[in-house]
Amino acid sequence: MKQSHFYRIIFLTATAASLLACGHKTEETTIPGFRLTDTMSARIELDTARMEKVRSELKFSGSVTPQDNKMTTVYPVVAGYVTNINVTLGDYVSKGQVLATIRSTDIADFEKQRRDAENDLSVANRNLRSAQELYDSKLSTERDVAGAQKEVENAKAELSRVNEVFTIYHIRKGSNYNIVAPISGFVIEKKINADMQLPSGYSESIFTIAQIDEVYVTANVYETDIAKLKPGMPAEVELVSYPGKRLTGKIDRILHVLDPETKTLKIRIRLPNPGYELKPDMAATVFVFREEEQQLPAVPSAAIVFDKSRNYVLVYHAKDSIETRLVETSRATGQITYITSGIEPGEKVIVKNSLLVYDAIND
Repeated sequence: MKQSHFYRIIFLTATAASLLACGHKTEETTIPGFRLTDTMSARIELDTARMEKVRSELKFSGSVTPQDNKMTTVYPVVAGYVTNINVTLGDYVSKGQVLATIRSTDIADFEKQRRDAENDLSVANRNLRSAQELYDSKLSTERDVAGAQKEVENAKAELSRVNEVFTIYHIRKGSNYNIVAPISGFVIEKKINADMQLPSGYSESIFTIAQIDEVYVTANVYETDIAKLKPGMPAEVELVSYPGKRLTGKIDRILHVLDPETKTLKIRIRLPNPGYELKPDMAATVFVFREEEQQLPAVPSAAIVFDKSRNYVLVYHAKDSIETRLVETSRATGQITYITSGIEPGEKVIVKNSLLVYDAIND
């Protein structure tokens, strides 16, 4: 009787253990007879689960800014009356293009300086010839000739200086002065209008031009996060203007100066901008990633299907062999999700239109 009771206990224990083991088994669903059609196959994309170091994500607000070394401001060289404006905000201009025209009496002063310099050179040349003739006739000394030669050199230097001013500031004859673009780029700031009077000593810039084929995204970092960052860390940028689209880059520079008002430090991410989609002052969100020591299988976040409070991936073996696999996720960082159980590195998963395939298999 005791022996029968003993075997009954063993049987019940084994049964319970078997049921418990079934309860912890990874949930897999393969529908017999299901096969991807050619049309559906063309609409999906596959990726492979990889063992990667887990990355944590830091999130900051920021904006697009031109590069300092590819931006220049334009100042008026002369005072006067603005007669014409040829460009407006946002226009692309080429180097040397006329931006605006100012009618100014200052041009007459520049022209007088050049005439005076030309006259001084002419007089100095005559004096040199006279000194040389007197020296040849033994009526003057070599010192007199050297002095006359020095006057010629000084006069030439002054005329060269005045001509250089005309060249640098693009001064032409007449009372009109043309303001020209010093570089090619976009007009990102404009502070003058036609019929505006620019007084003598006007010191403000009137145009700002920037080349934006490559830009910075500048983000604001609070003091609690400063120690977590260093140059070269990978980053992604998402612009308010282009939701869902992330641009990849890295921290180009950390500006080690706190803004006294916001108590934030600025970091810069350099991004190429070949199509000029990124425009100065566009609002952006910056994601910076830090690698940790832990490693886990990782898949693109697009592979995860959330249904009935659970996470699944579709493991692809062949068109007629696709598993709906229950997975446990650790975290999602950027466009990557880390998996703690349910998938192994090297397994292929559907990452595009995964929900469509999931519904087709499980309906």
